[in-house]
Amino acid sequence: MSGGYDIRLRPAAMNSSSPGKPYAIACDRNREPILEVLRQCLPKRGRVLEVGSGTGQHAAYFSSAFPDLEWLPSDLQENLEGISHWQEEAGDNCLAPISVDLLSDSLKLPQADAIVCINTLHIVAWKGACQLFVAAGDVLAPGQGVYLYGPYRYADRPLESSNVQFDQWLKARDPVSGIRNFEDLTRVAQDQGFVLDTDVPMPANNRSLCFRRVAQQ
Repeated sequence: MSGGYDIRLRPAAMNSSSPGKPYAIACDRNREPILEVLRQCLPKRGRVLEVGSGTGQHAAYFSSAFPDLEWLPSDLQENLEGISHWQEEAGDNCLAPISVDLLSDSLKLPQADAIVCINTLHIVAWKGACQLFVAAGDVLAPGQGVYLYGPYRYADRPLESSNVQFDQWLKARDPVSGIRNFEDLTRVAQDQGFVLDTDVPMPANNRSLCFRRVAQQ
């Protein structure tokens, strides 16, 4: 997949005060609403794996907001250098970014106590969403969760006009991209032992979803 999991979908601007350090204004706009939900979804201690870290801004910000958590950013290999610029300025609990490709047939995630995936599943092919939950099921214990942020399509309501346009733009850019159906995503999660714990409306017609791993019968 070319371009990585760029959550902005347009080339990120470079910070003029730090050459090579990517910046996206969207990260500054959505970080506070996301933080409020993460306070309810994340464990008090442990390691959080962020899948699809994009510029790295969220990793730096959220690791600062959760000093008792280790924050492990990840993305495609070609995006790690930019993320490192943010990670190096963050606290010691923000770890060096690692390469994670959701489309890899050999996808394995490192051990974690929670997984965060922001504005990624509508970019990566549907296979990536499916593999995220398969891999998460291999590393998360019962009670631990996967947090997702982004736009979703619900069967019981019309898609917002802004998201209709966004979905069209996504598919014109790459046919494998597109706003995912909430019910399909929930079904995939359930197949891997996760249940929906949180569904919170967010600004700009986005949603925060948290799926919890349940004990195997």
